[in-house]
Order: sequence, then C-alpha cells, then structure tokens
Amino acid sequence: MVSDQSKQNFRQALSLLSAAVNIITTDGPHGRFGLTASAVCSVTDTPPTLLVCINRNSSIHEALLGNRALCVNILTGDLEGVARKFAGMTDLPPAERFAGQDWRTGSSGLPVLNDALASLEGNIVDIKEVGSHSVLFVEINQIQVREEGESLIYFGRNFHRLGRAAAVNVQTSAS
Repeated sequence: MVSDQSKQNFRQALSLLSAAVNIITTDGPHGRFGLTASAVCSVTDTPPTLLVCINRNSSIHEALLGNRALCVNILTGDLEGVARKFAGMTDLPPAERFAGQDWRTGSSGLPVLNDALASLEGNIVDIKEVGSHSVLFVEINQIQVREEGESLIYFGRNFHRLGRAAAVNVQTSAS
C-alpha cells in the first residue's frame, strides 16, 4: 500500500517534470468532449503512435472509449485561457467549453483547434488500465503543424510560455 506521504512526494516530483499542454478532444456516437492534458507521449513513428493517459473518473473517459478516436491539440503559449477552460478551472460546464474558440471538424470527424501549434488525429488501438488511469495507445492518421508560435507548458503547477530557441551558428576550425 502506498502511503499518503509517498503520493505527495510523487506528485511533487512530477510537478517538476515540464510537459506540453494539450487539449484532447473526441466526438462521435458517445458525445463531444474535450480535456486539458499533459500526459501525452510519443511511442513510435512507425506507425505514428502516441500514448495518452486519462483518469478513469474524468468526464471524457467513457466517450473516448466509446468513440475510439481522439485529437491531441498541442497548445500555443497564448492559449492558456483555453487550457484553463478545458481543465475545469472555470465555471463553464463541459458542453460550453468549445465556445469562443476557432474549431473545425477534422478529417476523422474530430474537433481540431485551428490555433493549435500542432494537431494529431487518430484512433485508439489499445488500452491498458494502470491504477486510476487508462493508458490509450493512439495510431495517428492526420497531422497538422504550424511553423511558428510559442509552446504552452506546465511546470511547477503553473502554465508557462516557451519560445523557440534561436538558431545558433557554431563554427569550428581545424588547427
């Protein structure tokens, strides 16, 4: 059994693990939902596959399992307000969180945020249950990438903007 102190130490340590902020969306017969998440990670590029960790108690969980498809919208630095909305940090009910942003329907029928730094649409191909979460393996079938913009990251329990590093020209000479 894991002690409360162990859980707190684990959470504190992971609050120091910088992560991109994403809006995970789904739509289909089991409903349209969105959720802010940072637990997204690449698995492989052949075929392009991500893993997405979702708490089984979240409002989006059953819709994701039923729809078997999702879009990972990687947020730009200026979309902190959207991240807060979809994280439930406002009084908006889930059905109203899509209002006020520029969304389109992607090729897979999923909500795609036009202002996202990148959007990856895919199908859930495998699910593993670990503790309180489902680990979804998502095979990506559609990718859209913007070439400019800052990234929104989560670090130390706060949102931060992260700009692209300027290209550094390093010259070496043989002596």
